[in-house]
Amino acid sequence: MKRNQSGFTLIEIAIVLVIIGLLLGGVLKGQELINSAKVKNLAGDFKNIPLFIYGYQDKFKALPGDDSAVTTHIAGATLATTPASTQGNGVIGGNWNSTTATDESILFWQHVRMAGLASGETTVNVAAGNTYIPTNAAGGKLGIQSNSTTAPPMKDAAGNPIRGTYAICSDGILGKFVKQIDLTMDDGNYGTGSMLAMKTYTVGGNADNETTNTPAFDEAASYTVCMGI
Repeated sequence: MKRNQSGFTLIEIAIVLVIIGLLLGGVLKGQELINSAKVKNLAGDFKNIPLFIYGYQDKFKALPGDDSAVTTHIAGATLATTPASTQGNGVIGGNWNSTTATDESILFWQHVRMAGLASGETTVNVAAGNTYIPTNAAGGKLGIQSNSTTAPPMKDAAGNPIRGTYAICSDGILGKFVKQIDLTMDDGNYGTGSMLAMKTYTVGGNADNETTNTPAFDEAASYTVCMGI
């Protein structure tokens, strides 16, 4: 009796393997494009904030957040009251990650938004879950403060204060993106230069040391990244 053939031929198996390979390739390429877009978004934050400063200074001859005449310049804007008696001194007072609604680093965002330089909520509210504080593409907090050699937001791995007049910081960034952002914006080493990163952030602490891998670099961990401008 004639027996019917069962199973797949080699040609059919080869076709299936090619299709699977194409699908996997498409998925991996798609993920690569998503990651690339996220890195560009994260890097864009560090590029855009200086534009807010320059735009505001060009418009009002003052520093956003520190503007002592902001209520005259912008109807409805809030004048910073902390740090006390420091408005108009050319310094954005308060830490980048402050939760004090009257700090200059917090009111910076209201001033640039009400001046039409940035989008976002203009009613100051720093309560958890509120949308006033800007976030990055990873969902982490984004902020700015004036830099200081005595009290910088971060130091490099050798203990030197981050460079620049102002410091922009962004947290919740995965390690796999940190090096790409640093390579795009600085020297590619998150322990040196004008862009620094820490896995466990402490105000004024030393950035992780890439050279000695202390602490060990972790692609899946969240980092805080600061850049001096």
